[in-house]
Amino acid sequence: MELDKAWIQNPWPRYEEMRKQGPARRVVMPDGVPGWLITDYAEARSLLDDRRLSKDVRRARQFFPPGKLNAYRTRLSEHMLNDDPPNHTRLRKLVNKAFTSRAVSRLRPQIERITDDLLDGIEASDGEVELIEAFAFPLPIAVISELLGVPHADRDRIRDWSRAFISGAPIEPLMVAVDEQTAYLHELIAAKRVTPGEDLLSDLVHVTDDGDRLSEDELVAMAFLLLIAGHETTVNLLATAVYSLLLNPKQEELLRGDPSLLPGAVEEFLRTGSPIHLATIRFATEPVPVGDVEIPAGEFVMISLLAANADEARFEDPHELDITRPMGGHLAFGHGIHYCLGAPLARLEGEIAIGRLLARFPSLRLAVDPSELRWRTSTLVHGLRQLPVIASTGAV
Repeated sequence: MELDKAWIQNPWPRYEEMRKQGPARRVVMPDGVPGWLITDYAEARSLLDDRRLSKDVRRARQFFPPGKLNAYRTRLSEHMLNDDPPNHTRLRKLVNKAFTSRAVSRLRPQIERITDDLLDGIEASDGEVELIEAFAFPLPIAVISELLGVPHADRDRIRDWSRAFISGAPIEPLMVAVDEQTAYLHELIAAKRVTPGEDLLSDLVHVTDDGDRLSEDELVAMAFLLLIAGHETTVNLLATAVYSLLLNPKQEELLRGDPSLLPGAVEEFLRTGSPIHLATIRFATEPVPVGDVEIPAGEFVMISLLAANADEARFEDPHELDITRPMGGHLAFGHGIHYCLGAPLARLEGEIAIGRLLARFPSLRLAVDPSELRWRTSTLVHGLRQLPVIASTGAV
């Protein structure tokens, strides 16, 4: 089965059709890369933590069709998300302490300050704003930049580089972005060696664990991963959450009336609009039975978190937004050893940002018909290109 860009805009009919035929189906992705697409919740959850599937990008390169390596051919891709134990375990251990729930909770005052500053700017506009540009992007990029010690003036450049990687840019502009970001990160790391600050990147430059430390290439790849993953997913979480609420006014009213529902609401936004569409790529190191088929060794496996989170065998009325749904179980942050390191930070940002946005603007509404909105043409992330809204502090 060949998948095209129309599938990205509306994947649900295809996923429901595929699920009836079994949990795994051989497909050709829009970029021409063949593999097996997993759509059922139970199999997705199991395969996310199956050691017969490797994420070692160095080995994976041999299985790409000629000319289809793109971002996977770069040294920036050689980070812990694209690696297996024991090296994955070693790399994650060196960075893990910065993203515990306790460590992240200390960021609350900073996140609240950044959120309020952005909402002040939206309020001053007193009218139509593009919410991704005005709020959903600048908030997480400011938070992760402060956490890593990235200068404010460099944040737009980071976003441009991120777009080249995430949206599958043609090879020439992609390699320009690779070269520019690699050089930038080497310079930033060199500056942290000479003048360390109170930030995570400075800590990573100097951190040791029983004498172990990150090499220069590992530092660059780790910084790249934390910058991209640290803001891209949260941008999409915030925008999709607001969009979902505006399409479901009863749920919006319920949340406005009871802010204590925010933690559960964030989980439901993550489930219904997973910021990651297809989990980062894996390949089978040996034959792997899935349902009635067997995935041969050396073939790619793409696990759809978006499809798994809408599996009616796991979630009742899966396409219905229900912010009172019992929390837990969704796969938006993955599962197993590669479970998203930044999940506590994304949850905290979501609760603060959505809660304060609703409190500030009681008559928030879409500025265009929903049919005019488009999703980003990426198989990795699931996010809107734009979200024009009318933001007013007046009563509904």
